[in-house]
Formats: sequence, C-alpha cells, structure tokens
Amino acid sequence: MTTSLVPPNAGGPPPAEAPPALARASALLAPAMETAVERLDPSLRDPARHHLAGGGKHVRAGLVLLASAAVGGSDDGALAGAVAVELVHNYSLLHDDIIDGDRERRHRPTVWARYGVGVAIVLGDALAALAMQLLLDEGAPRHVRAAQLLADANQQMIGGQSADMVFEGRATVGVEECLAMERGKTGALLSAACAMGAALGGGTEEQVGRLAAYGEDLGIAFQAVDDLLGIWGQPTRTGKPVGADLLARKKTLPVSVAMATGGEGAAELEAILGAELTETQVARATHLVEATGAREAVTAIADDHLQAALAALDDADLERGPKEELMAVARYVTARDR
Repeated sequence: MTTSLVPPNAGGPPPAEAPPALARASALLAPAMETAVERLDPSLRDPARHHLAGGGKHVRAGLVLLASAAVGGSDDGALAGAVAVELVHNYSLLHDDIIDGDRERRHRPTVWARYGVGVAIVLGDALAALAMQLLLDEGAPRHVRAAQLLADANQQMIGGQSADMVFEGRATVGVEECLAMERGKTGALLSAACAMGAALGGGTEEQVGRLAAYGEDLGIAFQAVDDLLGIWGQPTRTGKPVGADLLARKKTLPVSVAMATGGEGAAELEAILGAELTETQVARATHLVEATGAREAVTAIADDHLQAALAALDDADLERGPKEELMAVARYVTARDR
C-alpha cells in the first residue's frame, strides 16, 4: 500500500477531516478526563480545566483504544491507558510552554501565562503522577505492564526534550542526532500509546512489538511534519508567528538537513542562527533553508517513516477494521496543517 504525504501549505488539497476513530476517542475520553481531574488537589483543578479546554486531536488516546481493538480488546479495558497517555502528553505541553516561553496554545493563554510558572510546573508534575496512579490502581498485570511502558516512554521523552534544549546552544546538529532526538521527544510516546493499547487488549508480544514500531515511525513522521510547520506553517492555522522555530533558533530537522549540505548558504544560516533574529533575518533564514532543498528532503523523510508505519501494520496479525482505522489516523496526522 502506498500513501504519500501532502506537504503543508504546498498548494495540494487540504487535510481530510479527522478520522471517526479520533472523534470516538474524544467522546470516551471527556468524562474520564473530568473524573481524573477531580482527583487533583482542588487548587489545581481550575488550571487543569483551563488547559484541557483548549481541546486537541487526542491522537494518543485514540491510538491506545485502536491498538486495543486491533488485538481484540475492548474500549473499557483500555480506557485507563488512554487517559494516562493523555495526562502524560498534557504534562509535557505544560512544561514545554514554560521552556519555550509560549504565552498562547491553540489561541488561548497557556497555564503559566494565566496562572503563573509555579502553578504550571506543579500541575504538570501532578498530571504525570496521576497517570501512573490511574494505571496502577487497576492492579491487573496488563495495567502494570502498561505503566512500565508509559514510564519508559516518559524517560525517553524527557531525554528528547533535554537534547532539544541542548541543541539550541549548539551551532550545528547532525541529521541523525536530530532524528534521534525526535524519536525520543515524539516517537516514544506514540509508540508507547500503541504498545499500551495492545498490552491492555491482551495482545501477543508480536502484536505489541508491531504496533510499537508503527507508533514510533508515525511519531517521527508526525514530528517531521511539525518541523515543516514550524518554519512554513501559516500563523492563522498554527497560532504561531511566521518562522516560529527559526525565531526561537531551534535546530529542527529542516535546519539540520540544510546545514548538512555545506557551502555558503549553510555557513550564512549558521551565522544568522547564532544570535537573536529580526523579522528580516527570519525571512532570510527561511529562504536559505528552502534553497538547500531541505523542505523537500524533510517531506521525504516524513513520507518514508509514514510508509514504514503502514508497513508495520501490514505485517501484523490484527483485526481488519481497527487496522484500517490506524492507517487512516496515520494518513491524517501526517497531512495536517497545524
């Protein structure tokens, strides 16, 4: 099966509507998340509701539920895992907003901007702890296994975020280094979501492994598309300024690919990203990155990983309907424009 990416804002057709599986996941998740929020300290409930009211695609929760269904499991049996993954994802967003100094997320004030940095840090910590509690409260071996998978992914995600921060202080970052960072920062949690769903659904180790591989490759493709949007995304869609990642001097995949080409353009790009950028310099840096062919190269990297994710599903012994829905989710999240 062959599926190609639609490069963001490249004049192709707009991304399709969200797959029904994600809408179903959101509907199941909403009351469960509200119940989870009630377990937080009363002082943290309003900030939590403010953050969660921003919405989201609930891709990770959807992957947990679909992976469980793909191995013959039920939504009820996997719901705690779906909530736990969303809590971990959202704690990371709370902390990322502080690290990046972002005052808005999805066109709304971030928690730190509205309630203060301390509240955002503590709320993030509370969500991460609550995720483990929800899984371990169930007590069954499957839930303990899911908690182990999520804890491992959290460590990888933290390592990826740390590497991302270190890279900002370096003049250049190799393409393989960048991909390794993105494998931890984004791929690990999507991989864990799929593996957790399979484990909670009673899947075999082979099924858990195939679904984990699907999630990891999907995560890298997802992050590659996010990197493209960080430079070429439309502010009205992304909610971020033009060239946001360049403005922040992030060494994302397009920048790493551009610098790896060498030559005068790469040298000029390195010099520009060595200090705070003006709007004119952001425009120049964007031109330099594109002139190296990095935009097309990163689109190809994302497409390669999308194909690998789909191939992992093709090779797996899974229920047909959920397998097709997992493929639809993969196509959707790699053809997004925000």
